[in-house]
Formats: sequence, C-alpha cells, structure tokens
Amino acid sequence: MRRINAKILVPAALVAALLAGCTATADAADTTDSTGSTTTTSDANVTVEQAMAANTAPDDVDLTASGDEVAIDLDDPTASDGVTVDGSTVTITAAGTYRLSGTLADGSVVVNTADDGVVHLILDDASLTSSTTSPLQVLDADQVVVELVGDNHLSDTTSYADTDEASAALFSTADLTITGDGALSVQGNANDGIAVKDGLVVAGGTITVDAVDDGIRGKDYLVVSGGSLDVAAGGDGLKSDNDQDETLGYVEITGGSVKVTAGDDGIAARTDAIVADGTLTIVAGGGHGTTVAEDASPKGISGTVSVVVGDGQLLIDAADDAIGSDGVVSIAGGDLTLAAGDDGVHADNALQITDGSVDVTTSYEGVEAGLITIAGGSVNVTSSDDGVNASDPNATGQQAPGGTASTTVGLTITGGTIVVDSGGDGLDANGFLTMTGGTAVVNGPTNDGNGALDVDGTFDVSGGTILAAGASGMAMTPGADSSQSFVAFTFSSTQAAGTVVHILDADGTEIAAFESSKDFTSLVYASADIVSGDTYSAATGGSVSGDTVGGLAAAGDSGGSTVATTGTAGQALAGMGGGGGQGGGPGGRPGTRP
Repeated sequence: MRRINAKILVPAALVAALLAGCTATADAADTTDSTGSTTTTSDANVTVEQAMAANTAPDDVDLTASGDEVAIDLDDPTASDGVTVDGSTVTITAAGTYRLSGTLADGSVVVNTADDGVVHLILDDASLTSSTTSPLQVLDADQVVVELVGDNHLSDTTSYADTDEASAALFSTADLTITGDGALSVQGNANDGIAVKDGLVVAGGTITVDAVDDGIRGKDYLVVSGGSLDVAAGGDGLKSDNDQDETLGYVEITGGSVKVTAGDDGIAARTDAIVADGTLTIVAGGGHGTTVAEDASPKGISGTVSVVVGDGQLLIDAADDAIGSDGVVSIAGGDLTLAAGDDGVHADNALQITDGSVDVTTSYEGVEAGLITIAGGSVNVTSSDDGVNASDPNATGQQAPGGTASTTVGLTITGGTIVVDSGGDGLDANGFLTMTGGTAVVNGPTNDGNGALDVDGTFDVSGGTILAAGASGMAMTPGADSSQSFVAFTFSSTQAAGTVVHILDADGTEIAAFESSKDFTSLVYASADIVSGDTYSAATGGSVSGDTVGGLAAAGDSGGSTVATTGTAGQALAGMGGGGGQGGGPGGRPGTRP
C-alpha cells in the first residue's frame, strides 16, 4: 500500500507494475516506512499511462446542458422552479440547467440539493461579488458543471466566518467540472481562488485566478484537460492534497495552457504530478534568483510520490527545485526548460529520462536522485555544483576516501545525450556508474577540489562515449577493468576555453575532436574506438567539423595542431573517491535540504 509520509519512496501500485513488467537498473532495495511496513523500491521506469492507471479516474460527467434551462437574472433574481431567493442569497435546490447572467453586487449563489444528477450552471456574462462569504458555492450536489459563456467574474470576502463552510471565491463540496468557451476571472481575497473538496476537472474556458493562498485546489484530484489558466497565488498555484487515499491527491495535466506565478509550489500534488501534454509556464517563489526563508522550498512541480512527464512544453523557474519528488521522477518526453535555485530535477529515490529534451539552464545541482537512469532524450545541464549527482538521500555527509560505496545508489546511462557544464563534479555517483550507450560530454570544474567524473563505486563503460574535461586535481577514469577502454590526458598547463583538442591514435588518425567551453587541464575519453594498451595523443589547435554534442565531434581539421600530451589507454585514474570541495554528498544548497 502506498503510504503518504515523508519517507515514502515509490507508490505501491507503480511498484507492482514495475516489478511485473519493467527491469530495474539497480538491485531493488527494501525501505521501511514510519508505520513499520517494508516497501520494495525499484527504478523510475514509470509511464504516464501507468501513473494514471494507479489512480482513481474522474467520474464521467454529462457536459450537455438540458433544453429546459432556468434563467437567473442576477440584477433582479426571483424564485422559480428549483430556485429560492432570500435577500441577496440565491439558492439552487434541484438538479438541472441554470443560466446566470447580470451582476450580483453583494450576495451569493448557493447550490444545495440532494438530487441525483448534474447541476449545470451556465455563467453567461455573470459577475458575482460577496463581502461576507463565497459568491458561488456548492454545499451539496451529486455533480456540478460550470459552463463559461462570455466574460464572468467572481470575487469573495477578505475574511470568512469560522462557521462558514465555504472558503474560496468558487467553492464546491461536490465533483466540479469547468468547461465552455468563455472567460472567468476569480479573485480569492481571503484564501483560495477555486477550491473543491472532491475532484476538479478544468476542460475549457479562459480562467484567470488571483488568490491570497492557493490558486486552484481539487482535494481528491485536479485535472486540466483543456482551456487556458493564468494563476497568481500567494501559496501553491495548482494543488491536490488528499492524504487519506493512496489513489487520490494527484494533479494531472493532459492539455491546455497553464501559467502559474506562485509564492510556494507551482504545482503541488500529495501523490502524483502527471504532465501528459499541454503548455506550462511556472514561476515559483520568485524564481531561481530569489532568496527564500530557510523553512521554505518553493518548487516548480512537486509530487510527493512521483512526478511523471510524458509530453508537453514546460518552462519552469523555481527558487528551490524546478521538479521535485520525495519518490520518483520519470521524464519520457516533452520539451523542458528549467531554472532552479536548487536542483533542476530532484527525486529522493529514483529518476529516469527516456526521451524528450531537458535543458537545465541554471541550478545548484542539475539532476539528482538515489538512482538515476538516462536512457534517451537530450539532457543539458548548467550547475554551480554537481551536474548529475546520484546520491543517497539519507546520507548525512560525504563519502570518505577509501570508504565503502553504496551498491544501491548510482547512475546508469544507456542512451541519449548528456551535456554538463558544472562548477562542481560533472557526473557524480556516490555508488556505481554504468554506461552501455549514449553520449556524455562534461565541461567540468576548473578548481582542483572537484572532478569532471567522480565515482565512489564500480565505474564500468561497455558502450557509448564519454568525454570529460576539467581540472586535473581529482581527475578520474572508468575502472581499469572497464569493459570498454579509455584514455586520460593531463596537460602541463591550463588549456583555455575554446581550445580544440584532437584525439589521435598511434598512426596519427583522428578519432575525435573536442572544442572546450571552459578552461581545463585534464581530458578523459572513452569510446569503442579506444584500444587498451595503445598510446594516444592529444593535439591542440585546428577546428572541429560536422555535428557536435557539447563541443564533441567525430572529426575535425587538425592542420596546424600541436601534440600537447599523450596517454596510454586503460591506465586508470582513481581521483580521490567520495568527492571533494562542494561535491560528493547528497545535494541541496547550503541551508535548503539536509
């Protein structure tokens, strides 16, 4: 059973799917939660479809308005079938279709019916304001549809009475679906803009929310399948917070356009945050350059159990992590541009990227999790500390040189491209690093306290290509018994950014060319073209040609270049193990994560 607590690492429903049909990239590990139960954790090989299947789907709702609608003129409301009027309070007492138009300057429309069926509210150029409560509230109903026609507006009180069940400008205790081609502006002056105590689906409309606390909240679930949302919130932007049912408490984006500016998380899910499609623009906590309180951690997208991205365009700027989960993160597609004050993408347990484009433009650490698998796609990372960091989230300090490395923490690369520009370690694994395919290029640290490669455990390359350039003080290579060989070059003087290096075999045949983007004194190259025991030369000068990945090309023009140093393939450099300087331990800016 999936338990919602700080120590949960992966949802049980997803674990079952993984163990039944997926192969872990590392041995499974047993994790005991705070209840004393043990849950087996695996990798993050989770699809959007699996994540959706593990949750309770929204109920089917008939979105068709009935032909015998009841008109409610808010300028002068009168009682009719299914409608009562008491002063400035208009109460709908029966299922059916109701068209609201006009202005209710200081009052409330209340839905309160025990009928089965749908209460279909058509907001047709309607403006509702209340100085004492919520202007549109559903206290009892089976299902409710709000259809938007024309321009509509809701604004609530600045202070709710303790006895008032409502707490938002649009409030519902029943499942609510918002649809239509019209517009709705919502002013949440006391708490939330839109709050639903059951499930909320946004299927259409142009919706603008400005709220003191959370922008849009569906307790059981919040699904956005269409429409356009523009949310400004003092708290979380989009939120689902059911902590009693393991299949609820999720946020799901399957279409539409979402823009969020939030004081806290942009999207906050108590269980799963799922992005299947759509366009998302999120600024959380003021963005990556903002200093927040020590106990604050505004994330772009946060899912306690998982964050799963299958497609869509995501532009996220967060004061803390751009994407973060206490469990797992899976990215299987989409175009992600991330700026973070802390990690670009963070998962306590496991993180997998199988497709799509992930561009971390600025971060403290770029990609961090206990188990990291990169199997496809394009990953570009700029970080002030470690670029890709596989670390134990429960570790309390750095791995000591000569200590025992974890066998359940590590980085696996089977495909895709990875380009890292790091101030700390480039590829940092506090356990193992295994590469069977793909291309990884590191423009690593310029200080000798960090290394372009830093692996505490087994470092084996059996396929793919690695080029790592950086300082030589902690230079590291794959292990001496690595399945695929490698060659390391150490330069007698600093090579300036922009230097072109040609890797030549003993016959002078060029194997690869690389143009650095930073100063370096060490260069490590591993590929199927390297033969263990052979001598290789690094010649500087000339140019690169053809397609490049992070400055690495298959060939170049070495005319006029000069051999700067040589290296013997297969001679391993061990670095110092356990990291040094800023890197080596679990990530997080100082003061942001233990």
